[in-house]
Amino acid sequence: MYWLIGSLIIIAMMGVLAVADSMAISTSSSLMDILNTPTLSFSLIIFAIILIVIAQFNVPSAKPSHLSQHTAGISSRNPSYNTSHKSKLFFRILTHVLVAVLAIGLIIGSALQALISHQQAELTEITEPMRVQALVTIEGISDSVYDVATDSGYRQVAVISDISPLMSALAVKDLDAMTSNFLIDENNSLSNNKLYENNSNNNNGKNVTYRVLLNAYPKKPSKQSSKKNLDSNPFDRLNYLQPGDQLFMSLALAPLATSEQALSNPSGFDSYRWLRGRHIDGVANILTVGTSNVTNTEVSKPAFASSSYLQRFQTYINQGRWQLRQHFYQDWSTKTTAAQQAKAVTLSLLTGDRSLINHDTKDLYQLAGISHLLAISGTHVLFLAIMLAGAAVLLFDRLWPRIYRYVPRWQVRWWAMIAAAFIYALFTGFDVPAARTAWMLFAIGLVRLTLLPVSTMRVLFALAVLMAWLDPYVLWQAGYWLSFIAVALLLKYDDASYTQSAVISKTASAHNASVVNTAFKRVWIIGKRVFKLQFWLFITLLPITLLLFGKASLWGLVINLFAIGLFGWVIVPLNLLAGLCYLLSPAIADRIWLLVSAIVAKLHELITWLTSLPALSEAWLYTPVNVAILLMVLLSMLPWLLPRGFISRWLALPPLTLLMMTVYANQQSLTTISTLYILPTGDPYISAALLQYPVVNNEQSSTTNTHKTNISWLFLSDHRPNAARTMPSNLKANKLSMTLAQQLGSLSVDTLEGIVVQSSSAGLTDTLTTDKTYLASNASASELLPLTVFQLNQRLPISQYWQAGRSDHWSAFQQAYKVTSQSKDITNISVQRCEQGKTWQLGNGGLSIQALTGWSNIDSPSVWDCTVAIDASLPIRVLKYNAADPLKSIPATAQTLTSSSQPPTHQANMPRARLILNADTHQRIWQMWTLLCPVEPPEQPRTFRNVTWLGHSTSQITAEVISRQTINEMITYDGKMPEATLSLNPAVDTTNTTP
Repeated sequence: MYWLIGSLIIIAMMGVLAVADSMAISTSSSLMDILNTPTLSFSLIIFAIILIVIAQFNVPSAKPSHLSQHTAGISSRNPSYNTSHKSKLFFRILTHVLVAVLAIGLIIGSALQALISHQQAELTEITEPMRVQALVTIEGISDSVYDVATDSGYRQVAVISDISPLMSALAVKDLDAMTSNFLIDENNSLSNNKLYENNSNNNNGKNVTYRVLLNAYPKKPSKQSSKKNLDSNPFDRLNYLQPGDQLFMSLALAPLATSEQALSNPSGFDSYRWLRGRHIDGVANILTVGTSNVTNTEVSKPAFASSSYLQRFQTYINQGRWQLRQHFYQDWSTKTTAAQQAKAVTLSLLTGDRSLINHDTKDLYQLAGISHLLAISGTHVLFLAIMLAGAAVLLFDRLWPRIYRYVPRWQVRWWAMIAAAFIYALFTGFDVPAARTAWMLFAIGLVRLTLLPVSTMRVLFALAVLMAWLDPYVLWQAGYWLSFIAVALLLKYDDASYTQSAVISKTASAHNASVVNTAFKRVWIIGKRVFKLQFWLFITLLPITLLLFGKASLWGLVINLFAIGLFGWVIVPLNLLAGLCYLLSPAIADRIWLLVSAIVAKLHELITWLTSLPALSEAWLYTPVNVAILLMVLLSMLPWLLPRGFISRWLALPPLTLLMMTVYANQQSLTTISTLYILPTGDPYISAALLQYPVVNNEQSSTTNTHKTNISWLFLSDHRPNAARTMPSNLKANKLSMTLAQQLGSLSVDTLEGIVVQSSSAGLTDTLTTDKTYLASNASASELLPLTVFQLNQRLPISQYWQAGRSDHWSAFQQAYKVTSQSKDITNISVQRCEQGKTWQLGNGGLSIQALTGWSNIDSPSVWDCTVAIDASLPIRVLKYNAADPLKSIPATAQTLTSSSQPPTHQANMPRARLILNADTHQRIWQMWTLLCPVEPPEQPRTFRNVTWLGHSTSQITAEVISRQTINEMITYDGKMPEATLSLNPAVDTTNTTP
């Protein structure tokens, strides 16, 4: 009953949050006034305690059979006994009914708690974009630092108040004048609304506050602003803002992106749920920063000034975290990147502050499968609690031993551990793992103090439910699930293996062997236990890891064997010791941190060498996992999780067989159906499309002799028009290639038949005598896609590479990258020109790819872009790739051109579909195609049953070309239709179709 009720509570809360997030639910202010979150949480805790007490004291006692027969004889002779027995039966039934009512009330109350939390979040969220000027109160420490050299942006949680619309751009001096006026008005005890009385109708006055995520990203500096000081770049002062600081800023507010909009994220990361889990109401991009802080404490009004002492105490702790970061950040620019990242990881292991860790180090830890070591876990909290509790007991033993007359020694140690755990958890941000450890110490000590017969597993489960009651949005945090599930698995593993290890240890110690043999046997036993424990955790956490993140690193099974011990027994204790010494002698602490940083740096070198081995390059496991698969995994593991002999372990075979069949069917669905996936890249103008086409009856391509069951082609293009001014791309080749490799891996693509870059590259072209202006305007981002192809070729085999335009410098380009990367194991790839008439096809012609445009023999890059036509005998569905769950990729929105549709003439060998992948940045492309390509007679029947056009809304395609190509469906990467469709066919039918 205990586990059933707790599971139903968690499921009910998750279901309510999911339904409330996916559909509009009217908010009821009266309901929230009556049942606010703290009151309802307290009521649920009281009901749970009552339920546990009733269930605990209503355990039926087992009676022997001879006593039952004796009781039956007495009841037949004594009628009063029957009356008392009936009354006991009545009270037992009443107790069961009361337990059922309380259980149902807990489930309904938990669902109501989740609904009220969601409605409160909806009332405070930012609903529309706006530009404002506001008083910003810094809350906590920033997630990253502002650094132009490393292209690192500033992200900080803050509370904004005194909000008014921004009528015009403000300079720094304007914000400083606003700060002075604000202080004068407050000192004169004037109304807060007087400062912005003209804007009170627009923003509901100064009482409106939002909790936002501040963003500020470096811009490419111009030649005139090369000086690096606070005056030339005012954003540099953001790194010096402490928790609790207040200053005026001009901001561009934006609402949170919904989970549906998060589908366009290349990594599948749901930023909406992540920000909502941190209780963020919106995103604020910083426009201008004032230099004057509201430093007068009498008039300073932080968002938490009128709150509890605990929040003020947390502010002081966050200021200590910020000061410790500044200590690590000293002389940062003078150190090498390796030394910087070693210190950044050291700081993260001490305070949970990851702001100084760059993307490469985070990717390295992800690839190694040890990202969890960067977080403050229960090990950190427990180590510090044990150290401080031992020190406290030692002080009491020496200075005041009489306290043990009133308080037992274990309670003194317990209270010291609790105080240390909670203070350190607050110092590290009070994340779920640290908070869980602190509360577990408190709960286990309370169970021992009250002598309640409650197991540790039940305490852990009750704590999980309690944290969900206090904050329902914690259910959207991956750390919540991984933390509690990992601890539960550790407890279960310990219960199952402790007896066996004890027997082995006694057997080993009983032999009269030498010291060396005994030590070797003990080391062997410990190593075997560690490996079994790591293998147990890896296998059991693999499904939940794939469900939460979509991928898992196989390196984690190997690297965690030594990394966990190195971090747990060497790095973390030394780091905590240095943190304690920092309070007394910073010089001694710096020496210890220097040693810790050196160990971390050597570990980084080792992991980099291991993960770069060519034989072990395939480290990622991509298997789409949903709730149904997770349920089958749980059913398969259930006989091993339950006590031995409770149920037969042969019962795991049916769900295990069903699981294998489901995973195989899911993998086959990704490769056996001809599909074109539109892959998100993170740039609205750069497109990526993956064609997966099954090979039927051992069809072979005209260029390869290998037997394949699936052919994959990747198409890349940059759609920035030459005639219009657009923002340059912020994408980097290494980031784009890594994203594409991850997306291809999730779609079970381990090799590519070819890559087509449909946009020309000025970096690969000889100096031209004409159109130098065109080359100059496109040279900045022209090397992005070729460099992406080169880096992607290092990750998976690629048979062919088609490049639009001229590629005379491709060999020199590869050689230059080799010298820059200083890597010996680099695979070269030859390039072919993608120009009009170039064709590739399968052996029987079931699939062919041909270039419709591209004339590189003309000295004008405006006609080099390569539009590709894919002709297939099987229908090709066009899907928008869902990085979070590739199996849930949705059909792309297609607009049907009714005027272009005409009944086709069916022929035996006629391809069923043509898919045109358009790429043009200049109108000359289609002008050239119109001049060079012959016009088919009107009476000639259509060659294809369905012609679908896929391009960008900036395309220069004309209505004449659409008509001549007999296009009847149009799809765009950005969801907007080009202008030619409006002039050709005003009436369009928008449907979700698959060609």
